[in-house]
Amino acid sequence: MHLIYKNYLFKKHFFVNDTSVGVENKDTDNSSAKAEFEVMFSLANLFGIKIVKGAKLLTSDMIRFASLGLGENVPEPFYKGFPESVRKLTKKELIYDQLLNYMITYGFGNFEDERHSVFEEKFETAAFKENIEVKEFSVLSEKEAEAVLEDIVRNLLAGTRPLSLDQYGLVVSYITDYSFVPEVIASKNTAIRLLMDLRDTSLARFLYMSDVPKLVDEINYTLYHNENVKKLNLKNQDRKFITFVIDTIFESGRVDIRNCYEKKKVWSGLLHHIHYKAKSEEAQQFLDAMRGSENLSVYSSFEKAMTEKNIRAAVDELKSGKGTAAVLRRLNYIISRCESEEELEQILASLDTNNVIVLLQLLIQYVQYKSKNVARTFTFTKHNLLKVHNETEEEQAKRKSAISEEQAKILSARIAEKLANLLKGRLGKVYIDPDMRRYALPIQETTTQGGFGVLTRGSRIQIPDTKKLRAFTYWEKVQDIDLSVFGINDKGEQTEFSWRTMGLLQSEGITYSGDVTNGYYGGSEYFDINYEKFRFKHPDINYLIFCNNVYSALPFSQVYCKAGYMTRDKSDSGRVYEPKTVKSSFVVNAESTFAYLFGIDLRTNEFVWLNMSRSSGATVAGTTDMSFLTDYFHVTDIINVYTFFELMATEIVSDISEAEVVVTNKNVECGENVQVIREYDIDKMIQLMNV
Repeated sequence: MHLIYKNYLFKKHFFVNDTSVGVENKDTDNSSAKAEFEVMFSLANLFGIKIVKGAKLLTSDMIRFASLGLGENVPEPFYKGFPESVRKLTKKELIYDQLLNYMITYGFGNFEDERHSVFEEKFETAAFKENIEVKEFSVLSEKEAEAVLEDIVRNLLAGTRPLSLDQYGLVVSYITDYSFVPEVIASKNTAIRLLMDLRDTSLARFLYMSDVPKLVDEINYTLYHNENVKKLNLKNQDRKFITFVIDTIFESGRVDIRNCYEKKKVWSGLLHHIHYKAKSEEAQQFLDAMRGSENLSVYSSFEKAMTEKNIRAAVDELKSGKGTAAVLRRLNYIISRCESEEELEQILASLDTNNVIVLLQLLIQYVQYKSKNVARTFTFTKHNLLKVHNETEEEQAKRKSAISEEQAKILSARIAEKLANLLKGRLGKVYIDPDMRRYALPIQETTTQGGFGVLTRGSRIQIPDTKKLRAFTYWEKVQDIDLSVFGINDKGEQTEFSWRTMGLLQSEGITYSGDVTNGYYGGSEYFDINYEKFRFKHPDINYLIFCNNVYSALPFSQVYCKAGYMTRDKSDSGRVYEPKTVKSSFVVNAESTFAYLFGIDLRTNEFVWLNMSRSSGATVAGTTDMSFLTDYFHVTDIINVYTFFELMATEIVSDISEAEVVVTNKNVECGENVQVIREYDIDKMIQLMNV
């Protein structure tokens, strides 16, 4: 079985045995039992992994596989005795250490020799003696793994939102390797990417003609690194492919010409660029329409009615032509033009969508709504990268689509009511672990990196009072990647903790392992955060944001980089990197030099997942505003996994043995027909949100 499948299942706490036997040395029952015990012992001793099912399918290569997933062999940091040795150095020594390192690296151009502190004293690492949380794993046969993978792929394809790089990689590989024919591809983004990568025109059955410009944009960006779809220079093979897709859609009758008017200029340029020739009367009419002067799009009619202050007609036009979801996404604009309470009530009464994802997004938006006197930050995703626009003072002054905070409260209440009615009774008897209130729903995970322990954006994990958090990053194939931390106060002001500042800011509250600048063959950096001592030192900071950026100016996709975190005892023991304490380890592989990793809510001692790649060529973190990220820290206060399943249950039961569905972050014993959904079963949640 290919590595991509094993890696994906590993993060769902599965090993896969793709051989015909279990542990080696099967000559006798005794040797078999001994080998099984040795593998189980090694997994427990090295990685804190307990096998709870399928132990007889264990193989010794699973030890190496766990090492790759959790990082047993990680390069040493600049300060080998981190964190104890760092705290013994003076500020002058810390600064001189790094200046000497930079002079050798950038002054003399010596990137290859591994370097460490010149002031660091010799030290002996204390034996590891920390309490750890056991990771429970099962072992699957190849046949069992294939069945699990098929369910995952079907669930992912049922989602209307774009997939992350990790999820999409799994889907496209599974379709190719197992000749899987999708019955449903609910996301246009996913259908377009599959059509582009597989060149299987039968997948055009999931698209309409208005989706073709999106396909062209994806080809233009992915293959030609061009973001301007109005300036095409495609190769002949791509022109032929696009022509064939257009002809296929004409033959299938999926020509939504009114929606095509929205991209009329793009269509006109595209048809000219591919030298398209009509093969039917309908195709000729389409060409004439795209090249003509009229614009008969739904949005054109909508805007005309809005200009005439005929709000009801505008909503009816948009709803009939694009669906209720399109109305919902323009609610601020529409409601800001309403001139009476009666008109507002008419608009709200017409919002009869069954789109759970849109309702969840709007619920979060309106609960967190900021009034007109607060500058807004707009975030959106394009080509699987986060794009950010901060509203300027001029834009804020000219804003015409503002609604009052009271209207936002009315909207959030109506949306919550609609969600409750829409989801009611979808499931039977459900047991929900109270801890599931900490986990967010996978509403928008496009920019997410994949790996072990990765959860949905906004999910929160309580860090015990006896533990501190150790964030890490390590890399190969590039000289310098930087791990940085940014403190944010209630005013949105930032304090930088990075290679540029830590010579003066090192403390028992936050300790940095030093800036490695010669890591082509392997480099690593760490931050230790002791919550209690950090709050005492920096009482005004409420949030911490961890970032990765490639100082060497290459995108993450061209290097090898992992990031994650450990929970460690406050009294240090063991190696700097201890796989047994790793809570998450994931690959950063975006087409960008800058990624947000995760955060800490210092008010509650909670780790918060962010995990998004920003569209940026930044090689130094801290040059952009990050305060908008704090919105993600409060998503679970609005809607979370617990409340979502609570809405769907016909009955919440307190006894697991009575449940038909169990939602938990713990290993539990359930009946054969009971569906168990864990915090990392993102695909199952996606499927339920799109029923």
